[in-house]
This record gives sequence, C-alpha cells and structure tokens, in this order.
Amino acid sequence: METHYVYILKCADDKFYVGCTKNLFKRLECHQKGQVNSTSYRLPLELETYIVFKNQYKAFKFEKYLKSGSGRAFRNKRLI
Repeated sequence: METHYVYILKCADDKFYVGCTKNLFKRLECHQKGQVNSTSYRLPLELETYIVFKNQYKAFKFEKYLKSGSGRAFRNKRLI
C-alpha cells in the first residue's frame, strides 16, 4: 500500500508552507538543504504536522484545500 503525506511547515518568516509527498522524510531533507525553491530562502523550517492518506487523489485534494482561504482557517484552528 502506497501512502501519501500532506505536511505543514513553519518557516523562519513565521509563514506556513503546505506540501504533499510520497516520502515525507526525503522531502523534509530536501527542504532543510534548501533544495526546494519555495522554502529555500525561508530557512530554518519546522514540521508542524502531517496527515497520512492511503489515496493519492484525496491527499492532493486536501493539500489544495489547505491552500484555500477556508483551508487556511481550518489549519489555524484545528491543525497547528
């Protein structure tokens, strides 16, 4: 069974980054090494939370939701 992770990082500028990946630990390592353009200038990063999905479609859909206005409100109230 393949799992997918939706994760939330807190960046040095006190803003959040939301992403989705199949390999959470490898992706976090890429973030920390500055290999991800969206976060390379916002180091250091801290993993706030992650959610595991069995279904890739649902993971990507939830990531997209967390990047919306109501998703950001949900994140702030329920996830961090």
